[in-house]
Amino acid sequence: MRSISQKKGLSPEDYLRGERKSSIKHEFINGEVYAMAGASANHERICQNLTRRFGNQLEGSPYEPFGSDMKVRINNNFYYPDVLVDCHFDESEPYYTQTPVIIVDVVSPSTRKMDEKTKLIDYLSLPSLQEYVLIEQDVADLTVYRKNDDWRSTHYFLGEKIYFDSIDCTVSVEEIYQRVRNDDVVAYIREQEALLQLSKASQS
Repeated sequence: MRSISQKKGLSPEDYLRGERKSSIKHEFINGEVYAMAGASANHERICQNLTRRFGNQLEGSPYEPFGSDMKVRINNNFYYPDVLVDCHFDESEPYYTQTPVIIVDVVSPSTRKMDEKTKLIDYLSLPSLQEYVLIEQDVADLTVYRKNDDWRSTHYFLGEKIYFDSIDCTVSVEEIYQRVRNDDVVAYIREQEALLQLSKASQS
C-alpha cells in the first residue's frame, strides 16, 4: 500500500539523500514522494520463494537477484520492485539500478493501479528489461510481460511452469506460491492430496 506524503518539489538528489536517512521506504514518482506500507505474510512468502529460486539458479553467474530494498531508477522516478535481477550493476550508484533484466511486483488491491499502469509504462521503457512479472497474492494468478513477445501478457496458474528466458530459469507456479494461503492454493493442495490418495489406492 502507498500513501502520498506532503513532500513535493524535491529533486532526485534530495529524495535520495532523504531516503538514506529514512526508516520508511518511499517511491519518488513525477516529483512526489509516496510512503510504502508494510506487506502481508503472503506477499513476503511469494517474494522469498522467488528470490530464493532466482538466487539458486544464478549462483556463480554475472546475474544478481535483489529484494525489495533495491530501487530502480527510470529518468527521475524511483521505484522499489519486490524482486529484480540485474546483470550490469553500477557499483558507483549502490542505492539503485538502471539495468534490471527482470522486475517482479506482487499485486495487492491498493497497488494494482500503480503496478498495472504507471509502473508498467515506465518499466517497459527500460532498454535492459526483458521480463516484467505481476503476481497476485489473493488468488493464484501470475502475469508475465516479455520483450521478445512484444510485451504481450501471458497468464500462468497452479500446475504450470514459467520459463524466464533472460536468465534461463524455469520455475513452477506451485514453487512461487509455496506456503501461501489463499483459496486457490488451499483448493489446489487438497486436489493434489486427493489425487495422491487415488494413485496409492490404485496401486494397492
